[in-house]
Amino acid sequence: MIQLDVEVAAGRTLHVYDTAPAGSELPPVLWHHGTPNLGSPPEPLFAAAGRLGLRWVSFDRPGYGRSALAPGRTVASLAADAAAVADTLGIGRFAVVGYSGGGTYPLGCAAVLRDRVQAVLSLAGIAPYGADGLDWFAGMVPSGVAALGTAAAGREARAALQESGFAYDCEFTAADLAFFEGSWGWLGKMGEPALAADPYGQIDDDVSYTHAWGCDPGTISAPVLLLHGAADRIVPASHGTWLAAHCPTAELRLRADDSHFTITGHAEEGLDWLRRQI
Repeated sequence: MIQLDVEVAAGRTLHVYDTAPAGSELPPVLWHHGTPNLGSPPEPLFAAAGRLGLRWVSFDRPGYGRSALAPGRTVASLAADAAAVADTLGIGRFAVVGYSGGGTYPLGCAAVLRDRVQAVLSLAGIAPYGADGLDWFAGMVPSGVAALGTAAAGREARAALQESGFAYDCEFTAADLAFFEGSWGWLGKMGEPALAADPYGQIDDDVSYTHAWGCDPGTISAPVLLLHGAADRIVPASHGTWLAAHCPTAELRLRADDSHFTITGHAEEGLDWLRRQI
């Protein structure tokens, strides 16, 4: 895998990952990592991507890993970063995939970049904060309500919560822990260094979820597949239901027995769908 630092604005760089050499003709898929994680593309899907002939491109979001901070970033500004990375790599059109909080940014890419995005796969993505008809916090674990509710008050408030010694409790189930014994234990491998570093990537993610996106998911024209677990208590399934109702090109596949974590077990199915779109 190639790694490089890409300047996306004056003096601001992102750390980028690419599984194919420059000039590759493989269809590119841009991966958006969860919160908190690093941006390395998803190892559990490498075999599927090889079978389907896909190229992974990704980056550490601002404030994570080796990517510079971008205070005040939004879902829409992340789309501009994605476009700058694609431009640097000589990529025109591309598909987007994301998981958890990272499942929201692909929707922003499709809304902002329009025809440049070929298709969107979002696993357990978050709906816009304050969306009409959505009780945004309903069914969410208390730690999520605390973190995101504080983030809604602004970056300083969310940073103060972090500095108070706040620890997020995912309330893992026995099924979650058993699932992590398999290939998707990779999520922990990416999460540990993100948590060990300064917390501003995570803080800025949370703030971006609880403030205006700067774009409208209702304007997306690319095909969208939403995968969500009905037993998800990190990003409740009502978020996926709302997005499916408000994105005109979206299909929702709601998995009755899956949690926020075990839904990733259906990611290969989603990747097969994505390949058919492009």
